[in-house]
Amino acid sequence: MTKPSAPRRHLRTSPFKAPAEPLIKHFALGDRVSHDRYGLGRIIGVEDGIAMLVDFGSLQARIVSPYTGMDKL
Repeated sequence: MTKPSAPRRHLRTSPFKAPAEPLIKHFALGDRVSHDRYGLGRIIGVEDGIAMLVDFGSLQARIVSPYTGMDKL
């Protein structure tokens, strides 16, 4: 199965609801976070809108936007 080349657009006359826009997560330096794979950590570096450097105690990981699996505590 192949991936579509472009996302399908929603027609205004469609009886179905338009897909919801994904929520943009905002994090700041020093925020405590929880990650699905790495666990609890603290943000120690910020690259504006691109990535976050997070200290998880035993390792430091660069988490790229859209920060899936990471939530602010």
